[in-house]
Amino acid sequence: MRANNLRIISSSTISKPLAILTARHASHVQAAVICAKIHSIQLRIRSGGHDYEGLSYISDIPFVILDLFNLRSIKINITSETAWVQAGATTGELYYKIAEKSKVHGFPSGVCTTLGIGGHFTGGGYGNMIRKYGLSIDNVIDACLIDVNGTIHNRKSMGEDVFWAIRGGGGTSFGVILSWKLKLVHVPRKVTVFKVQRTLDQGATDIAYSWQHIAPKLPKHFFIRLQPEPITIGNGNKTIRVSFIGQFLGRSRKLMNLMNEEFPELRLQQNDCIEMSWVESTLFWAGFTNGTSIDVLHNRVVENKVFFKTKSDYYKNVIPKQGLVMLWEMLMDIGNIFVQLNPHGGRMDEISETETAVHQRGGYLFKVQYTVYWSESDGGIGAAKRYVEMSRRLYGAMAQYASSDPREAFLNYRDLDIGCNESNDTDFGVAEVYGTKYFNNNFMRLARVKAMVDPENFFKNEQSIPPLPSSH
Repeated sequence: MRANNLRIISSSTISKPLAILTARHASHVQAAVICAKIHSIQLRIRSGGHDYEGLSYISDIPFVILDLFNLRSIKINITSETAWVQAGATTGELYYKIAEKSKVHGFPSGVCTTLGIGGHFTGGGYGNMIRKYGLSIDNVIDACLIDVNGTIHNRKSMGEDVFWAIRGGGGTSFGVILSWKLKLVHVPRKVTVFKVQRTLDQGATDIAYSWQHIAPKLPKHFFIRLQPEPITIGNGNKTIRVSFIGQFLGRSRKLMNLMNEEFPELRLQQNDCIEMSWVESTLFWAGFTNGTSIDVLHNRVVENKVFFKTKSDYYKNVIPKQGLVMLWEMLMDIGNIFVQLNPHGGRMDEISETETAVHQRGGYLFKVQYTVYWSESDGGIGAAKRYVEMSRRLYGAMAQYASSDPREAFLNYRDLDIGCNESNDTDFGVAEVYGTKYFNNNFMRLARVKAMVDPENFFKNEQSIPPLPSSH
Protein backbone atom coordinates (compact mmCIF):
# COMPACT_ATOMS: atom_id res chain seq x y z
CA MET A 1 0.00 0.00 0.00
CA ARG A 2 1.29 3.49 -0.92
CA ALA A 3 1.35 5.18 2.46
CA ASN A 4 4.02 6.84 4.55
CA ASN A 5 3.61 5.96 8.23
CA LEU A 6 4.64 2.41 9.09
CA ARG A 7 2.85 2.77 12.43
CA ILE A 8 -0.43 2.81 10.51
CA ILE A 9 0.16 0.33 7.70
CA SER A 10 1.92 -2.23 9.94
CA SER A 11 -0.92 -2.41 12.45
CA SER A 12 -2.63 -5.80 12.58
CA THR A 13 -5.97 -4.11 13.30
CA ILE A 14 -6.40 -2.11 10.09
CA SER A 15 -8.90 -3.25 7.49
CA LYS A 16 -7.99 -3.65 3.86
CA PRO A 17 -10.03 -1.70 1.30
CA LEU A 18 -12.57 -3.52 -0.83
CA ALA A 19 -10.92 -1.89 -3.82
CA ILE A 20 -8.49 0.85 -4.77
CA LEU A 21 -9.84 3.00 -7.59
CA THR A 22 -7.02 4.75 -9.45
CA ALA A 23 -8.80 7.52 -11.29
CA ARG A 24 -7.28 8.82 -14.52
CA HIS A 25 -10.10 11.14 -15.53
CA ALA A 26 -12.67 13.29 -13.76
CA SER A 27 -15.41 10.94 -14.96
CA HIS A 28 -13.78 8.11 -12.99
CA VAL A 29 -14.08 10.19 -9.83
CA GLN A 30 -17.69 11.05 -10.58
CA ALA A 31 -18.53 7.38 -11.09
CA ALA A 32 -16.75 6.39 -7.87
CA VAL A 33 -18.70 8.93 -5.80
CA ILE A 34 -22.06 8.03 -7.30
CA CYS A 35 -21.49 4.26 -7.05
CA ALA A 36 -20.20 4.42 -3.46
CA LYS A 37 -23.16 6.54 -2.43
CA ILE A 38 -25.70 4.21 -4.06
CA HIS A 39 -24.21 1.15 -2.36
CA SER A 40 -23.50 2.89 0.98
CA ILE A 41 -19.77 2.15 0.80
CA GLN A 42 -17.44 4.54 2.55
CA LEU A 43 -15.01 6.40 0.30
CA ARG A 44 -11.53 7.37 1.48
CA ILE A 45 -9.75 9.91 -0.74
CA ARG A 46 -5.97 9.77 -1.13
CA SER A 47 -3.64 11.99 -3.12
CA GLY A 48 -0.14 11.63 -1.63
CA GLY A 49 -0.66 9.24 1.30
CA HIS A 50 0.87 11.64 3.83
CA ASP A 51 -2.01 11.75 6.29
CA TYR A 52 -0.20 11.32 9.62
CA GLU A 53 -2.96 9.09 11.00
CA GLY A 54 -3.72 7.32 7.72
CA LEU A 55 -7.30 8.55 7.42
CA SER A 56 -6.99 8.75 3.63
CA TYR A 57 -6.41 5.00 3.33
CA ILE A 58 -7.78 3.14 6.39
CA SER A 59 -11.19 2.64 8.00
CA ASP A 60 -12.83 0.26 10.49
CA ILE A 61 -15.74 -0.47 8.16
CA PRO A 62 -15.91 -1.71 4.53
CA PHE A 63 -14.47 1.03 2.33
CA VAL A 64 -12.94 1.90 -1.01
CA ILE A 65 -9.89 4.08 -1.62
CA LEU A 66 -10.27 6.66 -4.34
CA ASP A 67 -6.65 7.26 -5.32
CA LEU A 68 -5.94 10.53 -7.14
CA PHE A 69 -2.23 9.88 -7.58
CA ASN A 70 -2.51 9.64 -11.38
CA LEU A 71 -4.38 12.93 -11.69
CA ARG A 72 -1.17 14.92 -11.76
CA SER A 73 -1.43 17.46 -14.59
CA ILE A 74 0.31 20.82 -14.00
CA LYS A 75 -0.30 23.69 -16.41
CA ILE A 76 1.76 26.84 -15.88
CA ASN A 77 0.78 30.18 -17.45
CA ILE A 78 3.56 32.67 -16.83
CA THR A 79 1.75 35.43 -18.71
CA SER A 80 -1.10 35.38 -16.18
CA GLU A 81 1.21 34.15 -13.39
CA THR A 82 -1.15 31.29 -12.62
CA ALA A 83 -1.12 27.48 -12.61
CA TRP A 84 -3.75 24.73 -12.63
CA VAL A 85 -2.53 21.77 -10.58
CA GLN A 86 -4.35 18.47 -10.15
CA ALA A 87 -4.69 16.95 -6.70
CA GLY A 88 -2.42 13.96 -7.36
CA ALA A 89 0.60 16.05 -8.35
CA THR A 90 3.31 16.46 -5.73
CA THR A 91 4.82 19.64 -4.37
CA GLY A 92 8.13 18.64 -5.96
CA GLU A 93 6.54 18.28 -9.38
CA LEU A 94 4.91 21.70 -8.99
CA TYR A 95 8.23 23.32 -8.07
CA TYR A 96 9.95 21.70 -11.06
CA LYS A 97 7.25 22.78 -13.51
CA ILE A 98 7.36 26.37 -12.29
CA ALA A 99 11.16 26.45 -12.63
CA GLU A 100 10.89 25.12 -16.18
CA LYS A 101 8.93 28.23 -17.12
CA SER A 102 10.46 30.93 -14.95
CA LYS A 103 13.43 31.71 -12.72
CA VAL A 104 11.57 34.46 -10.88
CA HIS A 105 8.37 32.70 -9.88
CA GLY A 106 7.62 30.20 -7.15
CA PHE A 107 4.84 29.01 -4.89
CA PRO A 108 4.59 28.96 -1.07
CA SER A 109 4.11 25.36 -0.06
CA GLY A 110 5.61 22.53 2.01
CA VAL A 111 9.29 21.65 2.26
CA CYS A 112 8.60 17.93 1.77
CA THR A 113 8.69 17.38 -1.99
CA THR A 114 6.51 14.24 -2.10
CA LEU A 115 3.38 15.79 -0.60
CA GLY A 116 0.21 15.30 -2.60
CA ILE A 117 -1.20 18.69 -3.55
CA GLY A 118 -4.76 17.61 -2.75
CA GLY A 119 -4.36 16.90 0.94
CA HIS A 120 -1.61 19.46 1.53
CA PHE A 121 -3.68 22.39 0.35
CA THR A 122 -6.92 21.35 2.04
CA GLY A 123 -5.13 21.52 5.40
CA GLY A 124 -3.68 24.95 4.68
CA GLY A 125 -0.30 24.26 3.11
CA TYR A 126 2.61 25.46 5.24
CA GLY A 127 6.08 26.33 3.95
CA ASN A 128 9.12 28.55 4.34
CA MET A 129 7.59 31.50 2.44
CA ILE A 130 4.69 31.73 4.90
CA ARG A 131 5.95 35.01 6.33
CA LYS A 132 6.16 36.59 2.87
CA TYR A 133 3.12 35.10 1.12
CA GLY A 134 1.07 33.27 3.75
CA LEU A 135 -0.15 29.71 3.40
CA SER A 136 -0.64 27.86 0.12
CA ILE A 137 -4.38 28.46 0.35
CA ASP A 138 -3.83 32.20 0.57
CA ASN A 139 -2.62 31.97 -3.01
CA VAL A 140 -5.37 29.73 -4.40
CA ILE A 141 -7.85 31.54 -6.65
CA ASP A 142 -10.06 28.73 -8.01
CA ALA A 143 -10.68 25.01 -7.63
CA CYS A 144 -12.43 22.10 -9.32
CA LEU A 145 -14.62 20.08 -6.93
CA ILE A 146 -16.87 17.04 -7.37
CA ASP A 147 -19.75 17.13 -4.91
CA VAL A 148 -21.76 14.35 -3.28
CA ASN A 149 -24.00 14.12 -6.37
CA GLY A 150 -21.07 13.68 -8.74
CA THR A 151 -21.41 17.21 -10.15
CA ILE A 152 -18.25 19.10 -11.12
CA HIS A 153 -17.97 22.66 -9.78
CA ASN A 154 -15.59 25.56 -10.11
CA ARG A 155 -15.35 28.42 -7.64
CA LYS A 156 -18.34 30.24 -9.12
CA SER A 157 -20.70 27.27 -9.15
CA MET A 158 -19.65 25.85 -5.78
CA GLY A 159 -20.11 29.27 -4.18
CA GLU A 160 -17.89 31.32 -1.89
CA ASP A 161 -18.88 29.44 1.26
CA VAL A 162 -17.64 26.11 -0.11
CA PHE A 163 -14.55 27.73 -1.64
CA TRP A 164 -13.82 29.21 1.80
CA ALA A 165 -14.28 25.84 3.52
CA ILE A 166 -12.02 23.76 1.27
CA ARG A 167 -9.14 26.18 1.83
CA GLY A 168 -7.89 24.83 5.12
CA GLY A 169 -10.98 23.04 6.38
CA GLY A 170 -10.05 19.59 5.14
CA GLY A 171 -11.43 19.23 1.64
CA THR A 172 -12.53 15.59 1.92
CA SER A 173 -15.41 16.65 4.16
CA PHE A 174 -17.02 18.57 1.30
CA GLY A 175 -16.29 16.55 -1.84
CA VAL A 176 -13.39 15.45 -4.00
CA ILE A 177 -11.07 18.23 -5.09
CA LEU A 178 -9.69 17.50 -8.55
CA SER A 179 -7.51 20.55 -9.05
CA TRP A 180 -6.52 23.98 -7.80
CA LYS A 181 -5.79 27.22 -9.62
CA LEU A 182 -2.82 28.97 -8.05
CA LYS A 183 -1.53 32.51 -8.17
CA LEU A 184 2.23 32.20 -8.58
CA VAL A 185 4.42 34.46 -6.45
CA HIS A 186 7.56 36.40 -7.26
CA VAL A 187 10.95 35.20 -6.04
CA PRO A 188 14.39 36.71 -6.70
CA ARG A 189 16.82 34.99 -9.06
CA LYS A 190 18.98 34.19 -6.05
CA VAL A 191 17.89 33.30 -2.53
CA THR A 192 20.16 32.61 0.43
CA VAL A 193 19.90 29.62 2.75
CA PHE A 194 21.86 28.56 5.82
CA LYS A 195 21.91 25.93 8.54
CA VAL A 196 23.77 26.90 11.71
CA GLN A 197 23.98 24.47 14.62
CA ARG A 198 24.67 25.20 18.28
CA THR A 199 24.91 22.78 21.20
CA LEU A 200 24.08 23.52 24.81
CA ASP A 201 27.74 24.21 25.53
CA GLN A 202 27.68 26.77 22.71
CA GLY A 203 24.80 28.71 24.23
CA ALA A 204 21.93 27.03 22.37
CA THR A 205 19.40 27.70 25.14
CA ASP A 206 20.01 31.46 25.22
CA ILE A 207 19.97 31.67 21.41
CA ALA A 208 16.75 29.63 21.21
CA TYR A 209 15.17 31.92 23.78
CA SER A 210 16.16 34.97 21.73
CA TRP A 211 14.86 33.32 18.54
CA GLN A 212 11.35 33.31 19.97
CA HIS A 213 11.41 37.09 20.31
CA ILE A 214 13.17 37.78 17.01
CA ALA A 215 12.05 35.29 14.34
CA PRO A 216 8.35 36.30 14.24
CA LYS A 217 9.30 40.00 13.87
CA LEU A 218 11.93 39.76 11.13
CA PRO A 219 11.19 41.23 7.69
CA LYS A 220 8.67 39.20 5.69
CA HIS A 221 11.20 37.81 3.25
CA PHE A 222 13.19 36.10 6.02
CA PHE A 223 12.29 32.77 7.65
CA ILE A 224 14.29 30.94 10.33
CA ARG A 225 13.20 27.53 11.59
CA LEU A 226 14.45 26.30 14.98
CA GLN A 227 15.01 22.56 15.20
CA PRO A 228 16.38 20.98 18.40
CA GLU A 229 17.45 17.33 18.49
CA PRO A 230 19.18 15.09 21.02
CA ILE A 231 22.64 13.84 20.09
CA THR A 232 25.35 11.74 21.74
CA ILE A 233 28.76 13.36 22.05
CA GLY A 234 32.19 11.78 22.22
CA ASN A 235 32.15 10.79 25.89
CA GLY A 236 28.82 9.00 25.50
CA ASN A 237 26.84 11.76 27.18
CA LYS A 238 23.76 13.26 25.59
CA THR A 239 23.23 16.89 24.72
CA ILE A 240 20.97 19.00 22.56
CA ARG A 241 21.98 20.40 19.20
CA VAL A 242 19.77 23.21 17.91
CA SER A 243 19.70 23.88 14.17
CA PHE A 244 18.75 27.34 12.94
CA ILE A 245 17.68 26.82 9.33
CA GLY A 246 17.06 29.98 7.36
CA GLN A 247 15.87 31.23 4.01
CA PHE A 248 16.26 34.82 2.85
CA LEU A 249 14.63 35.97 -0.37
CA GLY A 250 17.68 37.92 -1.47
CA ARG A 251 21.48 37.91 -1.62
CA SER A 252 23.76 36.95 1.25
CA ARG A 253 25.31 40.40 1.71
CA LYS A 254 21.92 41.91 2.59
CA LEU A 255 21.21 38.93 4.80
CA MET A 256 24.44 39.39 6.76
CA ASN A 257 23.68 43.07 7.35
CA LEU A 258 20.22 42.16 8.60
CA MET A 259 21.47 39.40 10.88
CA ASN A 260 24.12 41.61 12.42
CA GLU A 261 21.39 44.08 13.31
CA GLU A 262 18.53 41.79 14.30
CA PHE A 263 20.03 38.49 15.50
CA PRO A 264 23.72 38.91 16.35
CA GLU A 265 23.45 36.19 19.01
CA LEU A 266 23.45 33.52 16.31
CA ARG A 267 26.88 34.68 15.08
CA LEU A 268 26.04 33.85 11.46
CA GLN A 269 29.09 33.98 9.19
CA GLN A 270 29.30 34.71 5.49
CA ASN A 271 30.62 31.20 4.81
CA ASP A 272 27.48 29.76 6.46
CA CYS A 273 25.40 31.25 3.64
CA ILE A 274 24.69 29.57 0.32
CA GLU A 275 23.19 31.47 -2.60
CA MET A 276 21.08 29.48 -5.06
CA SER A 277 17.97 29.66 -7.20
CA TRP A 278 14.59 29.33 -5.55
CA VAL A 279 13.99 25.87 -7.01
CA GLU A 280 17.41 24.73 -5.75
CA SER A 281 16.42 25.95 -2.29
CA THR A 282 13.51 23.48 -2.30
CA LEU A 283 16.12 20.70 -2.44
CA PHE A 284 18.06 22.24 0.44
CA TRP A 285 14.95 22.26 2.61
CA ALA A 286 14.08 18.70 1.62
CA GLY A 287 17.46 17.54 2.92
CA PHE A 288 19.29 16.91 -0.35
CA THR A 289 22.99 17.71 -0.56
CA ASN A 290 24.03 20.92 -2.28
CA GLY A 291 24.47 20.35 -6.01
CA THR A 292 21.82 17.63 -6.31
CA SER A 293 20.00 17.78 -9.64
CA ILE A 294 16.51 19.23 -9.50
CA ASP A 295 15.41 16.10 -11.35
CA VAL A 296 14.89 14.52 -7.91
CA LEU A 297 11.76 16.66 -7.66
CA HIS A 298 10.16 14.09 -9.97
CA ASN A 299 10.47 11.45 -7.22
CA ARG A 300 6.93 10.87 -5.97
CA VAL A 301 7.36 8.24 -3.27
CA VAL A 302 8.91 8.60 0.18
CA GLU A 303 12.00 6.48 0.73
CA ASN A 304 13.26 5.18 4.08
CA LYS A 305 9.86 5.12 5.75
CA VAL A 306 9.68 4.91 9.53
CA PHE A 307 7.11 4.43 12.28
CA PHE A 308 6.11 7.79 13.76
CA LYS A 309 3.64 9.72 15.88
CA THR A 310 3.27 13.49 15.50
CA LYS A 311 1.61 16.13 17.65
CA SER A 312 1.46 19.89 17.19
CA ASP A 313 1.04 23.14 19.10
CA TYR A 314 0.64 26.85 18.50
CA TYR A 315 2.37 29.33 20.80
CA LYS A 316 1.22 32.86 21.56
CA ASN A 317 3.86 33.47 24.21
CA VAL A 318 7.55 32.64 24.44
CA ILE A 319 8.67 29.49 26.22
CA PRO A 320 10.72 30.63 29.25
CA LYS A 321 14.26 29.37 29.61
CA GLN A 322 13.24 26.87 32.28
CA GLY A 323 10.66 25.55 29.83
CA LEU A 324 13.33 25.11 27.16
CA VAL A 325 15.54 23.27 29.65
CA MET A 326 12.64 20.95 30.46
CA LEU A 327 12.05 20.38 26.73
CA TRP A 328 15.73 19.55 26.18
CA GLU A 329 15.67 17.04 29.03
CA MET A 330 12.61 15.31 27.65
CA LEU A 331 14.07 15.16 24.15
CA MET A 332 17.22 13.50 25.49
CA ASP A 333 15.08 11.04 27.42
CA ILE A 334 13.05 10.09 24.33
CA GLY A 335 16.01 9.95 21.95
CA ASN A 336 14.22 9.24 18.66
CA ILE A 337 12.53 12.57 18.15
CA PHE A 338 12.69 15.71 16.10
CA VAL A 339 10.97 18.98 16.92
CA GLN A 340 10.45 21.93 14.61
CA LEU A 341 9.50 25.45 15.66
CA ASN A 342 8.29 27.50 12.69
CA PRO A 343 7.78 31.26 13.06
CA HIS A 344 4.65 33.16 12.12
CA GLY A 345 4.46 36.93 11.77
CA GLY A 346 4.87 38.89 8.56
CA ARG A 347 2.09 38.24 6.05
CA MET A 348 0.32 35.91 8.51
CA ASP A 349 -0.34 38.89 10.80
CA GLU A 350 -2.08 40.72 7.96
CA ILE A 351 -4.64 38.03 7.08
CA SER A 352 -7.92 37.87 8.98
CA GLU A 353 -8.63 34.73 11.01
CA THR A 354 -11.86 34.38 9.01
CA GLU A 355 -10.33 34.84 5.53
CA THR A 356 -10.01 31.07 5.13
CA ALA A 357 -10.82 28.12 7.38
CA VAL A 358 -7.36 28.40 8.99
CA HIS A 359 -7.88 30.49 12.10
CA GLN A 360 -4.30 30.80 13.38
CA ARG A 361 -3.12 34.11 11.91
CA GLY A 362 -2.15 37.23 13.88
CA GLY A 363 -1.11 36.89 17.50
CA TYR A 364 0.70 33.57 17.08
CA LEU A 365 4.47 33.52 17.46
CA PHE A 366 5.22 30.08 16.09
CA LYS A 367 3.89 26.60 15.44
CA VAL A 368 5.58 23.44 16.73
CA GLN A 369 5.67 19.90 15.39
CA TYR A 370 6.80 17.12 17.75
CA THR A 371 7.54 13.85 15.98
CA VAL A 372 8.62 10.68 17.77
CA TYR A 373 9.93 8.07 15.33
CA TRP A 374 11.35 4.55 15.40
CA SER A 375 12.35 1.73 13.08
CA GLU A 376 12.09 -2.05 12.91
CA SER A 377 15.34 -2.30 14.86
CA ASP A 378 13.73 -0.30 17.68
CA GLY A 379 10.91 -2.80 17.95
CA GLY A 380 8.70 -1.97 14.97
CA ILE A 381 4.96 -1.99 15.51
CA GLY A 382 5.49 -3.75 18.83
CA ALA A 383 7.15 -0.62 20.19
CA ALA A 384 4.34 1.70 19.09
CA LYS A 385 2.63 1.86 22.48
CA ARG A 386 5.85 2.88 24.23
CA TYR A 387 6.79 5.59 21.73
CA VAL A 388 3.28 6.98 21.44
CA GLU A 389 3.12 7.24 25.21
CA MET A 390 6.40 9.19 25.21
CA SER A 391 4.96 11.63 22.66
CA ARG A 392 1.90 12.12 24.86
CA ARG A 393 4.03 12.72 27.92
CA LEU A 394 6.02 15.41 26.10
CA TYR A 395 2.81 16.98 24.82
CA GLY A 396 1.40 17.04 28.33
CA ALA A 397 4.51 18.69 29.74
CA MET A 398 4.39 21.51 27.14
CA ALA A 399 0.73 22.32 27.84
CA GLN A 400 1.64 25.03 30.33
CA TYR A 401 3.32 27.09 27.60
CA ALA A 402 1.17 26.35 24.52
CA SER A 403 -2.08 27.99 23.40
CA SER A 404 -5.06 27.17 25.59
CA ASP A 405 -8.88 27.31 25.62
CA PRO A 406 -8.62 25.68 23.17
CA ARG A 407 -5.18 24.16 22.88
CA GLU A 408 -4.85 24.47 19.12
CA ALA A 409 -3.42 22.05 16.56
CA PHE A 410 -2.56 22.04 12.84
CA LEU A 411 -4.73 19.88 10.59
CA ASN A 412 -1.86 18.89 8.30
CA TYR A 413 -0.16 17.39 11.38
CA ARG A 414 -3.22 15.26 12.08
CA ASP A 415 -3.45 13.85 15.59
CA LEU A 416 -6.29 11.56 16.68
CA ASP A 417 -5.36 12.08 20.33
CA ILE A 418 -7.10 15.46 20.33
CA GLY A 419 -10.44 13.79 19.64
CA CYS A 420 -11.96 11.49 17.03
CA ASN A 421 -15.17 9.77 16.02
CA GLU A 422 -15.78 6.21 14.94
CA SER A 423 -15.24 5.46 11.25
CA ASN A 424 -18.95 5.50 10.45
CA ASP A 425 -20.51 7.40 13.34
CA THR A 426 -19.96 11.14 13.50
CA ASP A 427 -21.04 12.59 16.83
CA PHE A 428 -21.28 16.38 16.60
CA GLY A 429 -20.19 16.90 20.20
CA VAL A 430 -17.03 14.89 19.66
CA ALA A 431 -16.37 16.70 16.37
CA GLU A 432 -16.77 20.06 18.06
CA VAL A 433 -13.91 19.18 20.41
CA TYR A 434 -11.33 18.36 17.72
CA GLY A 435 -12.85 20.85 15.28
CA THR A 436 -12.39 23.73 17.70
CA LYS A 437 -8.77 22.73 18.30
CA TYR A 438 -8.04 22.73 14.58
CA PHE A 439 -10.26 25.62 13.45
CA ASN A 440 -11.19 27.53 16.61
CA ASN A 441 -14.17 29.83 15.90
CA ASN A 442 -14.24 28.80 12.23
CA PHE A 443 -15.50 25.31 13.09
CA MET A 444 -19.17 26.29 13.32
CA ARG A 445 -19.09 27.94 9.90
CA LEU A 446 -17.47 24.81 8.47
CA ALA A 447 -20.28 22.73 9.94
CA ARG A 448 -22.89 25.05 8.39
CA VAL A 449 -21.23 24.71 4.97
CA LYS A 450 -21.16 20.93 5.41
CA ALA A 451 -24.90 20.93 6.10
CA MET A 452 -25.44 22.84 2.85
CA VAL A 453 -23.43 20.57 0.54
CA ASP A 454 -23.44 17.14 2.22
CA PRO A 455 -26.33 17.04 4.71
CA GLU A 456 -26.32 13.23 4.89
CA ASN A 457 -22.61 13.21 5.75
CA PHE A 458 -21.46 10.90 2.96
CA PHE A 459 -17.93 12.31 2.95
CA LYS A 460 -16.57 11.49 6.38
CA ASN A 461 -13.68 10.12 8.39
CA GLU A 462 -12.71 10.02 12.05
CA GLN A 463 -11.93 13.76 12.09
CA SER A 464 -14.18 15.12 9.36
CA ILE A 465 -16.49 18.11 9.60
CA PRO A 466 -20.06 17.03 10.44
CA PRO A 467 -23.22 18.78 9.24
CA LEU A 468 -24.45 21.37 11.73
CA PRO A 469 -27.52 19.89 13.45
CA SER A 470 -30.77 21.81 13.02
CA SER A 471 -30.90 22.27 16.81
CA HIS A 472 -27.85 24.55 16.69
